Amino acid sequence: MHKNLRSFIETLRRENDLIEIETEVDPYLEIAEIHRRVIEEQGKTLLFKNVKNSKFPVITNLFGTVKRIELAFTKKPQEFVRRAVEMVEVLLPPKPKQFWQYRDMAFSALKFGTKKVRNAPVLEVCDRPANLEKLPLLQLWHEDGGHFITLPLVYTESPTSGKHNLGMYRIQRFDERTTGIHWQIGKGGGFHHYEAEQQNKSLPVTIFLGGAPAMILSAITPLPEDVPELMLASLLADGKIETVDNPIKNHHRLIAEAEFAICGQVPPHVRRPEGPFGDHYGYYSLAHDYPIFQAEAVFHRKDAIYSATVVGKPRQEDFFIGDYLQELLSPLFPLVMPAVKDLWSYGETGFHSLAAAVVKERYAREALGAGFRILGEGQLSLTKFLLLTDKPQNLRDFKSLFEHILARVNWESDFFIFDRTSFDTLDYASGKINHGSKAMLVGVGEAVRDLKPEFNGELPSFVNRAEVFCGGCLVLEGESYSRSENLAEQVAKSGKFDDWQIVVLHDSAVFASSTDKFLWATWTRFNPSTDIFAKEISVKNNHIVYRAPIVIDARMKPWYPKEVEPRDDIVKLVDDRWREYFPKK
Repeated sequence: MHKNLRSFIETLRRENDLIEIETEVDPYLEIAEIHRRVIEEQGKTLLFKNVKNSKFPVITNLFGTVKRIELAFTKKPQEFVRRAVEMVEVLLPPKPKQFWQYRDMAFSALKFGTKKVRNAPVLEVCDRPANLEKLPLLQLWHEDGGHFITLPLVYTESPTSGKHNLGMYRIQRFDERTTGIHWQIGKGGGFHHYEAEQQNKSLPVTIFLGGAPAMILSAITPLPEDVPELMLASLLADGKIETVDNPIKNHHRLIAEAEFAICGQVPPHVRRPEGPFGDHYGYYSLAHDYPIFQAEAVFHRKDAIYSATVVGKPRQEDFFIGDYLQELLSPLFPLVMPAVKDLWSYGETGFHSLAAAVVKERYAREALGAGFRILGEGQLSLTKFLLLTDKPQNLRDFKSLFEHILARVNWESDFFIFDRTSFDTLDYASGKINHGSKAMLVGVGEAVRDLKPEFNGELPSFVNRAEVFCGGCLVLEGESYSRSENLAEQVAKSGKFDDWQIVVLHDSAVFASSTDKFLWATWTRFNPSTDIFAKEISVKNNHIVYRAPIVIDARMKPWYPKEVEPRDDIVKLVDDRWREYFPKK
């Protein structure tokens, strides 16, 4: 396994999966545009060796294919998790004769945690006071608020318990020594800052860059609050994470194999506008007040390599990392939530917007309990729309799953919308940050209907075009929301689409042309409580009863942030320079 970033880079070289770009490139928009084109073609890792206004090379697209994910992490962590779950199931209640067959787990556990070392590459150079302008931070989109660290490993410790958190929260550079720190709701670092603020104290923070690839994965894994990320990192790295004393008094130990360690403080009760930022939903998250980070020193290797990623419309690197994480953790779901057989969140929607689960239905309505359990579990509580079924399904095949559920749902009893709930910070569909609604759609048992496979009807005058996404689901193109605010309700009550279970109203029917487009453009563009309509809605025994068709209004609304799009002059610049970046051999 890889002890540091350099080990992984050497593996990529051996695998001929690395391109080194010698010509000068600009961290302002140019690197990001090159990266986006390469990842779209499932291309290689990019090492930019000559970056404008910085002596540090930049590496991107480390994890942009399934192959590179496997090179970075191998199958060993997945096998360990599978064996650990198997061991728990076999040894509860304990059976002494069976302990021996899991002795390998004990040996693996000895590698968990951290190990102190006396010397470390990260201490080779110390810049104090810090000057963050020397680092080649990228600006990804032209309407971003500035340059950001996009692969930061943000380390904090609780002022009350001493327990640590390693998270990934975007960092916007404001000046040589000051950044924003984007602590969203439900994030461990934010909890530590809250504790420090209650004591009116600054919170020591260290931002690491580089190190073992396992550090990056562990930082974004939605672990329970009290599970240490460095423990997971050591599992993924197949060895203890080395740490070294920090020369700065009263500060954290440093990750020995990191490329950079930026040490500083987050003061209490200080906020500053952070953003906008083109994020992994494919839109600009807007400027909001967030805590600031005051850098004191930057430690780094003599020949440090600056690692970065580029986010935007799926699929980007976070898509591949997210899918690997789900595969890694999937054996744990039935252990933590016994009624849940399988669970999948869709990276095409930004992960939090849509999830699906296969659950147990051993007695009437057991599936509901499983659904509520999912919506109450950690980061899964931010799920906006949850699909449930009890039959074995390949949850990765969304069309097949959606048809399976639509053939079984009873709209009078199996569809639920919950208003006034938490909402992912980056989802603006509700118009109010961190507040929104959720929906749960249940399709269990045997099919109760055949789904309409094609549209042969006559379109009403208020619909421009109709395309079938899958059996039972029709996509309509209509006027913009600003011109026809009530169009979705009009569609639902028109009687023209009564043979369809779900109708999605879009600004363009082209979103029906592929599953990726449909998932992204649909589930990132509606708030269940305000944007779902039906032919009839009534209340029976305090339960809302629906009658199909159910219409989802997924048109862009005036309060939504813009989609991220590259600037025309940057597109032309990269077009013109393409052969400079990648000269023919």
